[in-house]
Amino acid sequence: MRLVLGTLFIVGTPIGNLEDLSLRTARVLREADLIAAEDTRAAKVLLAHVDALGSGDDRRNPGRRVISNFEGNEAERADQIAEVLRAGRRVAVISEAGMPGVSDPGAYAIAAAIAAGARVEVVPGPSAALAALVGSGLPAERFTFLGFPPRETGARRAMFGTLRGEPAAMIFYEAPDRLAATLGDAADAFGAERRASLGRELTKLHEEHVRGTLGELAARYAAAPPRGECTLVIAGGTAAEPAVDVEAELRALLAAGLGPKDAAARLVVRTGKPRRVLYQLALALQRGG
Repeated sequence: MRLVLGTLFIVGTPIGNLEDLSLRTARVLREADLIAAEDTRAAKVLLAHVDALGSGDDRRNPGRRVISNFEGNEAERADQIAEVLRAGRRVAVISEAGMPGVSDPGAYAIAAAIAAGARVEVVPGPSAALAALVGSGLPAERFTFLGFPPRETGARRAMFGTLRGEPAAMIFYEAPDRLAATLGDAADAFGAERRASLGRELTKLHEEHVRGTLGELAARYAAAPPRGECTLVIAGGTAAEPAVDVEAELRALLAAGLGPKDAAARLVVRTGKPRRVLYQLALALQRGG
């Protein structure tokens, strides 16, 4: 007897405005046997809206269950989801807002479903990254989505250093309390005159796109941190960045009186090389004279 497996639905949900809810999203969520939600409280609000839209034969599945599926437990939940799929059931994965698996839990469930041989369907929904990109007014023929920059300053500056020659527009998510530091590091890496745009509270009542240079945005948000969720779009480079002679630059910084630690920190953002590697080289140069 051939086993009939269930379907895993990866469901994009509104990022702030419930009017962006699609008819297909509403139907899938009403029909699901199990919903794995990043935030069960947010899911309760969404499902109340979804269920109110149903009528007649399109009412909610009376056996539907909701379980949590967040960063701390999604690996464990993946096994449970796979078992439900093996039983032929319909499982929907939702994040607090937006698309599961994109800077949100979802990847473990998808991998488990594929490994089990179950069908995986993606139900598209609103995207903060695309909304911010289009609203930025920057060239959008090529773009790359990079999620949240590292929290640690050195790692963040190193990542920006590796992107100095990136020709595509770059899209980042960032927390309001870290935005000023991120903008400052980006200005150091790409130049204060590089064009950028900050999308804030996208699809919500107070949505705005603040456009300017990285230097202007860094100064603005250092003085007054923003509120709400932020999506940063940085224009791609227009010419290849000149190669940096790391050894020569370190020698110059050491000669100017900087210690190996400070010299390495200066070059992280310009080269994208790990601070530890630059520090070891600076030490060797200092000892070698």
